[in-house]
Amino acid sequence: MAWLDRRYSPDNPVVHRQELLDFKFEGRRFPLIDNQLGIRKPAGLTAALSILTTYTSDGQRAPYEDALGSDGFLRYKYQGNPEHYTNRGLREAHTLRVPLIWFFGVQQGMYLPFYPVWIIADEPQHSQVAIGLDEAQVTLAQNAESLSPLERRYSERVSKQRLHQPVFRQRVIRAYNSSCAVCCLRHVSLLDAAHIVPDRDERGVPAVSNGLALCKIHHSAYDENILGVRPNLTVHVRSDILQEVDGPMLKHGLQEMDGVTLTLPKRRVDRPNREAIEQRYELFRAVG
Repeated sequence: MAWLDRRYSPDNPVVHRQELLDFKFEGRRFPLIDNQLGIRKPAGLTAALSILTTYTSDGQRAPYEDALGSDGFLRYKYQGNPEHYTNRGLREAHTLRVPLIWFFGVQQGMYLPFYPVWIIADEPQHSQVAIGLDEAQVTLAQNAESLSPLERRYSERVSKQRLHQPVFRQRVIRAYNSSCAVCCLRHVSLLDAAHIVPDRDERGVPAVSNGLALCKIHHSAYDENILGVRPNLTVHVRSDILQEVDGPMLKHGLQEMDGVTLTLPKRRVDRPNREAIEQRYELFRAVG
């Protein structure tokens, strides 16, 4: 985890698979992930060291399916047979209350690490364990059966903010080749992953096809309905904004974007969902 701290940078928080396989500890090779399995339980350690969620494209499965329970805690499935040594390693991590690392796939062979995380419950009847992402969730889990609605909502918000949102951001920005879809700005620190259908809407799934990589000014303009995206994927700047007279940012940053065609991901599966674009554009038109 200290190595991951040193490895981290805001512009590039992901780690490559080969880095994790080639990791060395005290001068010897000590992989942080298993080459074949989702759970890494090294020989000589009682508990598991890490868990891994493989990257999958939109459409292959629902985003984060079965990941979030009704109590707001995330789940992780067993590796096959419940008595497999890796699953026993997860249970030992729970018993010993030791932290793990969760490597979540954001692109083929690239992972966003979350750490420390804890196994807060073992659920063999569902072949899974529950995961706590911070100490607050670990504390809540001690009384999981009697959580109030407020505590459940809090736990769900923590799970989304600490895992779903960072994963969504990385997947969207990487799909758009680290470039704003509107103005092509390529400064990663100034880019956001904007939802087309907001995540507060039940249809606002955390899928790349429900996202746009936008610089911060165009993200804010999109959220505030200053600009919209037509079903033909061209930008529509609100008419009253086009008539305003102000400085160069208004002129070059917003007014000149009217009619621009979005720059899209290379992979068709990553491109904006047509129904989501149409739904969001109708909202823009209603407000404008």
